[in-house]
Amino acid sequence: MSPDEILERSLCSSDGSSTCEDFVTLVHSWLSKIQWLKSLGGIFGETNQSELAAFISYALAFPNNFLALVDTYDVIRSGVPNFCAVALALSDLGYRAVGIRLDSGDLAYLSSEARKIFHTIEKELGVPGFGKMIITASNDLNEETLDAIRKQGHEVDCFGIGTYLVTCYAQAALGCVFKLVEINNQPRIKLSEDVSKVGERILCRHPFSESKRAYVVPKRVEELLKCYWPGKSGKVREELPALKDIRDHCIKQLEQMRPDHIRRLNPTPYKVSVSAKLYDFIHFLWLNEAPVGEL
Repeated sequence: MSPDEILERSLCSSDGSSTCEDFVTLVHSWLSKIQWLKSLGGIFGETNQSELAAFISYALAFPNNFLALVDTYDVIRSGVPNFCAVALALSDLGYRAVGIRLDSGDLAYLSSEARKIFHTIEKELGVPGFGKMIITASNDLNEETLDAIRKQGHEVDCFGIGTYLVTCYAQAALGCVFKLVEINNQPRIKLSEDVSKVGERILCRHPFSESKRAYVVPKRVEELLKCYWPGKSGKVREELPALKDIRDHCIKQLEQMRPDHIRRLNPTPYKVSVSAKLYDFIHFLWLNEAPVGEL
């Protein structure tokens, strides 16, 4: 969750002639240097420290193959500067970082802004070749999005295409994502809470819009989060239904949805509300994780 938790901090130089005993401190010194470069205009202040810890740990484990996913929190204000600090520290030891990966947001714009930062660091800090860091882009890319990115102008060197390469376009693919929900018994995001009682009046809120809220009296409550892979958590493992049962359940659920929600062209967004308690908790976590900017 922070660089302070990294226990093994040493890293040998690429030629094995020397050892940096505290790579974490070296990274912090570079982050401080680039943080106040006048040519960057103070575009970022405090970066996310758990992200920085992840980057440092990655670099310590794979110094020859450091390519960082920079859109976990904020690409320009946190991801890119954290990457640059680690890449510059690796450069001091004779390694060359591979580059960054963008997996969300405006790929054309973000790639261009990241390239500007790379060029600025190369010029201001005298690091040859830093401006040519590889920028990789992904996120359900297909021929339409690639054409749109090309027309906008971009600085992407490599596109990662998976879903649209190996699946039939007319048949939707099942996208699965593993989400980290807890570190050392501390929640990182809350996906569910105690099931409310049927008939109890509860305040429901839009997850992102503060003004959108309504009271709801549930007629039926169904717990959606189930544990199929408990790992070492000690939770009771539920049996995964047969594939046919899962398919039948999916069909029944689709039949209950309004036609405008499932139409192919411009479907109506499906409304999702959260309880007031969960709304407050989500926004508390966001404020703690979002990087603080500088004006």
